[in-house]
Order: sequence, then structure tokens, then C-alpha cells
Amino acid sequence: MEKIQNQKHTKETLYYSISRMLERASYYGFRALVVLYMVGETLNMERTEALTIYGWLVGSLVFSQIIGGLFGDLLIGNKKTIIIGGIIQAIGAFSLCIPSTTGLYLGLFLVVLGSGFFTPNIISNFGKTYLNKTKLLDSGFTIFYLAINLGSFLGILLIGYLGETYGYNIGFVISGILMLISIIPIILSKEKGMDEIEKNEFPIGKRILNILIAFIVVGLFWGFYELSSIRTFDLQLQLSEISTLGIPNHLWQSINSIFILPISIIAIILWTYFYSSQFFKLMLGFVFGVISFGILILIPEVPTEQHTVTYLISLLFLAISEIHIAPIIHSILTKYSNPKYLAILISLAFLPTRLISLIFGLFNDKLYDNPMLGLKIGIAGMVVVGIGLIGYVWWNKKTTYNTV
Repeated sequence: MEKIQNQKHTKETLYYSISRMLERASYYGFRALVVLYMVGETLNMERTEALTIYGWLVGSLVFSQIIGGLFGDLLIGNKKTIIIGGIIQAIGAFSLCIPSTTGLYLGLFLVVLGSGFFTPNIISNFGKTYLNKTKLLDSGFTIFYLAINLGSFLGILLIGYLGETYGYNIGFVISGILMLISIIPIILSKEKGMDEIEKNEFPIGKRILNILIAFIVVGLFWGFYELSSIRTFDLQLQLSEISTLGIPNHLWQSINSIFILPISIIAIILWTYFYSSQFFKLMLGFVFGVISFGILILIPEVPTEQHTVTYLISLLFLAISEIHIAPIIHSILTKYSNPKYLAILISLAFLPTRLISLIFGLFNDKLYDNPMLGLKIGIAGMVVVGIGLIGYVWWNKKTTYNTV
């Protein structure tokens, strides 16, 4: 580890993080209500139809983000695209208050389009604020990731509760209002000009290799994460019924987020003052992932109340794993890309994750019958990727030493 000197976070970090937190609160709050709204008295849809529409909503975000990245980098600029995206997403939330399928489809389309404009461009602009102090990139994006998790947690809690208690329209209106408020910090923020950014000095071959490795490795992580989630959710349901720890039922679904919050804060403090390579962090992420899955596999298929603590320890290690991987992908893309096309690259980073998840999803039927199999595949896969990252970190150190 190397001590970081003369590099500090700025008020732009706060502005972008608050904006992203409010946008995620709006988006996840809306998502918590939309299926319930579709199957409710107003639209009275079949549950299967509602879940199919929901699946299309989530899946189409990948493509809308590519459109948003192209608009931001090539046509109207990143900051304008963020603001326009926020307004479109807010209108989408308000449109859901129209009690008809027309209002539903219009609202969903606008939310998807607005989120696609907003997401890659705010990530891109946030990353650019750190390009003259790249040793703080990991810490900065961990602050950003903390804001995302905090926003999604509060959005589900607040909008979900108000929507179910006082009516779905109230929830959708609050979602839209939060979205409009999220634009204010962006308007107040200063956009980093290309002339203010130090030129990327890394050889083109190394930049391409690092970006490709990050794409594949992070996609595989979320694929293995999804494979294990069948067993994780199964245990969650069983333990929530027999546990005597007094954890409310609705909090069982958010335990991972609850762990992520304090771990993020620890990582932010540590990585603000001490620097280690991004690929070393990715390697540690897979090591902690193997430990988490290894602990899970010790729990028998039918757990007892005593296994609750074991399950929580596994989730703790999984949260540590996630913090070493999820923010770091954007940190690597920011560091090694051409900043002119950073939003486009960030939008493309969602494709490998989605593709790998779809491939792994083909085996879900077999995994539902044998949840332990997904866990074993996840452990084996993470071990292989972890060993590969150890080799890459060692090779990087060796080549750096030889060129000094």
C-alpha cells in the first residue's frame, strides 16, 4: 500500500453523490410499486403478464443506457443529457398516475429512456472529476456506490411504504418529485472540461487489455452472484421463519445493503489515505466471494435457528467482496479510457454482465431443483478467476519493476 498525499475529494463528489442517491431512491421506489400497481384493482393484470412487463423494463435499460451514452458523448454533452434524462424520468413517474394501460406503458417507456440518459453520463462526469487525482478514483467511486445503496434502500423503504399505505399514485408522485430534486446538484456542479484533464499516458495496448479484463471479470462476478442467489434466497426464506433474532421480515431482503453501508464507509476512509492497485482489489473481491460461498455451503439444506449467525457472516463477507468489485469497474474504465467517450464505454460495461447473467439464467431450472449446485459452480468459478487475477497482479508488478 502507498500513502496518498495532496489529493482530496471536492464538493463535486458531494453534488454528484447526492444526485445519484436521490435518482436511485426515485427509481427503486418506483420499481417496488410498479408490479403491485399492475396486478392491483386499477389495471387488474395477471401476475405473469405483470412480471413479463417488469422483465422487459429491467432488460431494456441496458440498451437505453447505450443511447444515453451516445447522446452525452457525441451529441449534446454529458451534463445536458443528465438533466434531460432526469426530467424525462420524472415525467415517466408522473405518467404512471394515469389510470390506464396507456399511462402505464408511456410511464415505463419514459422511465427507461430517462434512466438511460441519466446513468452513464452521471457516472462519466463523476469519474472525470478524479482524472487529475487517479489514486482517489477507488475511494471516490466507493462514495458513489454508497450513495447508490443508500438511495435504493431509502427509496424502497419510503416510497414503498407510502405507496402501499396511501395509494400508488402518492408513491409515483414522490418518485417523480425526488427525480426532479436530483437534478439540482447537477445544475450546481461544475463540469470538467477536456482541457482541464491530464492526458492519459498509458500505452494503448495496456489500456485495452485492462478494460477488457475488467469487463469480463465483473460480468463473471455478477453471474456467479446470481447463481448463488437461488440458495441465498432459499436460506433467507427459511431462516426468516425460524430465527429468534427479532429481525423484521421486510429487513431480511435488505440485510446485504445494511452490511454494505458500514463496509463502504471503512473502504472510503482506508482508500482515501492509502492506495493499492485496482486489480489487487478485484482479486481480494473474489477471495472474499469464495469465503462467503464456502461458509454458505456449510449450512445444511434444511437449516436450524443456530445457522442464522452463519448465514449473516456469509453475507458480511459477500458485502466485503462486492465493495472490492462493484465500484472498481467504473474506476478502471475511468482511468484507462479516452475521457471523450467515457459515457459510451460505461454504457457498454453493462452488456457483459447482462449477457453472462442471461447465459447462466438458462440453467435456473436445474438450479432451483439443486440450489447447492449453483453455489458449487460459483465457488469453482470464483477460484479460477481469483487465481487468474493473482497471476495478472503479479505479472503487472513484475513488468513495472523491470521497466523502472
